[in-house]
Amino acid sequence: MKTWLMALLFTLALIGEPLLAHQDPEIAGYIQVDGGRIWYRLNGAEHIGKAPAIIVAHGGPGGHHRANMPYVSLANHYPVILYDQLGSGNSDRPGLQENWQVERFIAEIDHIRQALKLDEVIIAGHSWGGTLAAEYAVRRPTGLKAAILSSPLLSTPQWNADNQQWINQLPDDIKKVLHRHEAEGTTDHSEYKDAVKEFYKRHMCRKDPCSDRGYSTDGPSSNLTIYEAMWGPSDFKGVGTLKNYDISPQLPSITVPTLMICGEYDEAAPKSCKKFANMIKRSKTIVVPDAGHMALLESESFYMAAVRNFIEDSLKNNSQ
Repeated sequence: MKTWLMALLFTLALIGEPLLAHQDPEIAGYIQVDGGRIWYRLNGAEHIGKAPAIIVAHGGPGGHHRANMPYVSLANHYPVILYDQLGSGNSDRPGLQENWQVERFIAEIDHIRQALKLDEVIIAGHSWGGTLAAEYAVRRPTGLKAAILSSPLLSTPQWNADNQQWINQLPDDIKKVLHRHEAEGTTDHSEYKDAVKEFYKRHMCRKDPCSDRGYSTDGPSSNLTIYEAMWGPSDFKGVGTLKNYDISPQLPSITVPTLMICGEYDEAAPKSCKKFANMIKRSKTIVVPDAGHMALLESESFYMAAVRNFIEDSLKNNSQ
């Protein structure tokens, strides 16, 4: 191996930068689903049929795959599939509200499996993606080996209650602005948006500036129309079509090893994540220290090491 390459690998190991996380996809394209086509990218194609494929669902609703890029670091041992849900990212955008249904989004996972011929899979998802991962796992599909629920939305009423507790800890002037504009229906006001930013500094991403290592989650790839219709104007209060969403009663149906991972100051509050994990028989909970909702991007090395160890342990225990 050339000296300069050895030096690069050594440096990356020291700073904890995942070597594959910036790698271009080996395969990318479109898959037909109900309502249009979704875009996907695949790394680790040589492992298909030899190891379970990791399918990672992004957050939102209306987000895109870029925030999940660190998962590509697992492609040295597993096929890793990132994708954009219909209506956002690189996928088709038919703009039809009839597509913005939980069941249709879940069906995308089976379409991916069928198109790529994936017999064994691990389902992972962050935030709203965690919703889809949990929904998929409770169905106990053939070939599902494990589930990773990252800062998941599992109950909107619980999410709203937990975030109200976080809001109660904000400075009085910030709380008053949030409450006033929500009561008056003026959440598009700049004063409200500034107050929301203060909340996000504490519970979305606690780094200042928030380092995303190039995995930008903002920009034209997001679809705020879907987000606001299904969720609302801010992360901490669900008032859209998901306002009554609650899958928690079905969590005991999950039989595969499950990792629940969240940040210490997450919008998906650790106490609720632990409560939900305790409803799943084969579960493990990890709380990322001093991180918010974007724990994967705030503490990438810690997070991905935890995910890799969980997968390895789960597969080893399943084989025994």
